[in-house]
Amino acid sequence: MKIGFVGTGVMGSRMAGRLLDHGYQVQVYNRTKEKVRALVEKGAVHAETIALLAESCDMICTCLSMPSDVEEVYLGVSGILDHARPGTVCIDFTTVGADTSRAVFEKAAERGIDYLDAPVSGGPEGAENGSLTIMVGGERAAFEKVAPVLGVLGKTIEYLGKSGSGSIAKLINQYLVAVHSLAASEAMVTGAAFGLDSEKLLNILKVSYGDSAMLRRHMEQYVLDRQFAPGGAVKYVHKDVRLANQLLEQAGLNEFTGQLAEHAFQTAAAKGLNDLDMSAVIQPLEEKCGVVVMKHGTGSSVS
Repeated sequence: MKIGFVGTGVMGSRMAGRLLDHGYQVQVYNRTKEKVRALVEKGAVHAETIALLAESCDMICTCLSMPSDVEEVYLGVSGILDHARPGTVCIDFTTVGADTSRAVFEKAAERGIDYLDAPVSGGPEGAENGSLTIMVGGERAAFEKVAPVLGVLGKTIEYLGKSGSGSIAKLINQYLVAVHSLAASEAMVTGAAFGLDSEKLLNILKVSYGDSAMLRRHMEQYVLDRQFAPGGAVKYVHKDVRLANQLLEQAGLNEFTGQLAEHAFQTAAAKGLNDLDMSAVIQPLEEKCGVVVMKHGTGSSVS
């Protein structure tokens, strides 16, 4: 089986690398050619265009940044669907809205091409070691056909139903990521503002009901050390929570905590933090309260 992989950024490069490690023939394409160099050195074939990749592969994976990128790569004039052979299975690992997934699915079906929305959770480390959670929507027969490949990439792989189901599940996950990120940031900033030692507060929260994966991730890996290189960038979480909030509105909710989270990430983006790790959402809150959450003590503006 020849597998094409479009989008070899932080996540895609690691996923494509695992496929190579497991003996698959892999062709790669990225708009920035430098990002495929390490994969080519590892044995991948570099495709000069998406069209050439699509024409020669039995299965095509995409791991892109934004919904507009997915539309361009699949539906564009020189995109995948215009050049892939009938019977090709396409798997999109990008986090997008269900409407985007369904639109590509329908166009693919018209050409006899299978399309699965299969967004992932687990970050670069999960992509590196094959422990990703993969949430899949689309035709079950297509899912079963590519299940062995997904098994190389993920530990928890769940088929959720019709097209768009995977995207909906991922956005619900991202909703919680955004909300928990904001809540953890607010809590830690408040503790610092009242003079609590940030490390001691974190240790207490980690063994209490206030614990969360995002609290631990953000504080232990990024905030306390003041190291904000991504990880998952602010701009992507901002995109994700905006799309997730649309789901909640469609479900019939009018007021919900995701609206506050979207505003917080929008504020962080407006302050030039777009390309920093999502944990940087704490920085505008620190600025507002006049504190810095860090190891070995914290300045406070509250007496």
